[in-house]
Amino acid sequence: MTQIVTRVDEGLAEEVDELVADGVVQSRSDAVRIGLEWLVERHRRERIGSAIVESYRGQPQTKEELAGIEEATRALIEEEPW
Repeated sequence: MTQIVTRVDEGLAEEVDELVADGVVQSRSDAVRIGLEWLVERHRRERIGSAIVESYRGQPQTKEELAGIEEATRALIEEEPW
C-alpha cells in the first residue's frame, strides 16, 4: 500500500480528531483515505455526467423520441393511485 504524507492546519486536524473521538472514522489516516475516495468518486461522476451531456449536445433527441418519452411519463403518472 502506498503511503501519502500531507500537512493540514491545526483547526482541520482538531476537527478530524473529533471525528475519530466520535467514532465516525477509525483514525486520521482513515479520514484522509475516505476523503480521497470521496473526491476521486465525485470527479469520476462529474466526468461521466459531462460526457453524457456532450453526447446529447452532439446528437440531440428527436421530436419523436421526446414525444414518446412524454407519452410514457404521462401513462406512468396516470397509473399512480393518488
